[in-house]
Parts: sequence; C-alpha cells; structure tokens
Amino acid sequence: MTTHPDDIDELSRTLTFLRHAERLKDTLRSGHTSEGRPESVAEHSWRLCLMALVLRDRFPAVDFARLIGLCIVHDLGEAISGDIPATEQDENVDKSIQERDDLLELLASLPTRQRAEIVDLWDEYEAATTPEARLAKALDKLETLLQHTQGDNPPDFDYRFNLRYGKQYTVGDPTVETLRRLIDADTATRAEEADRSHAPTLITKETGKA
Repeated sequence: MTTHPDDIDELSRTLTFLRHAERLKDTLRSGHTSEGRPESVAEHSWRLCLMALVLRDRFPAVDFARLIGLCIVHDLGEAISGDIPATEQDENVDKSIQERDDLLELLASLPTRQRAEIVDLWDEYEAATTPEARLAKALDKLETLLQHTQGDNPPDFDYRFNLRYGKQYTVGDPTVETLRRLIDADTATRAEEADRSHAPTLITKETGKA
C-alpha cells in the first residue's frame, strides 16, 4: 500500500510544526521545580493536562476532549517570544496580541484545517466565555500556584503576590474554590516561612550572640 503524495506533504508539514513546538521544552517560566531548576512551559502545560484528567469526573458537563485541547494550546505562542511572568503582565497590556501573532507564526507550516482548529481553541481560551475555557483558565492559574508552593524558589520570591493572583478565574465553582483555598493555605505557609528567613537576627548585648 502506497501513501498518496498529498498525505506525505501534510505529514511532513505537521512534523515541521512539531519540531518548532519543541522550543517549549526550553522556554522557561518564572517558577522553579522542587529541585530548584526553572520549569519549562512544556512542563507546566503537561501538569495542567494532568490536572484536567484527574479532575474530569467533577465536571461532567464539560467537554473533556475540548478542555484538553485548550490546555495543550493555551501557551503555544510562547515558543516564539517566551513567557512573561505574572508579576510583570500588568506592564504588558498587549501580551495576548503578541502571543497570538507568535502562535500564527508557529502554526504557519500546518495544513489549513489543523491551523484553524488550534487558533480557534486559542481564541476560545483567551475569551474564557465557554465552560471549557473558564475551567481551563482556572486550572491554569491553580497549576501555577501549586508549582509555586512546592518549588525551591529564589530567596526574593513573592509568595504574597500569589494569594491574589488569578482570583477572578478561580471563583464560581465549588471544586475550583476548594482547590484554591487549599493551595492558598500552602502559599500562606511558604510566605510566613520566607518572612522568618528574612527577619534580621537580633544580637544580645550581654552575650553578643544571636
């Protein structure tokens, strides 16, 4: 059985896209792993999909296949220009515009149908109006926060920023809100630990010791 030339061309173009998407393995985020190295965008997206998988039974009304698609493509554009840390995003009001342009560049080699499908998913995620997109957004924030609670982060890491990060996306659903409370409790603990480690050591006059 021979393969039609059109199929060979389509598969070749798909491989070209996959080679370009590999950049996400080396595109780093501001978070760190539990071993202390910076995490990649690909690693974040992988655990986001894993979260969606293990929580799927709690969201029976959500189209799971579409949810996974949204989780997979939501950060694809970062393969071109990289990730902007959450603490700096307020200063980058055109982040989504740039990321969409980068996504289109990344998808350029794909056949038209596949390219349109991924762009539609990315646009749906950004709009966050469908149940699947709202849940993908919520899980994205929760995965980020979860990583920050278990990462071996730099000494100046701002844990208290995390207590307010993504709040607007993690309300309205009991499961999401419970996960948020649990993760926020861990975040508060890490913040308190960081505060203690940064507190100046007092030297007593009598002994000259701490």
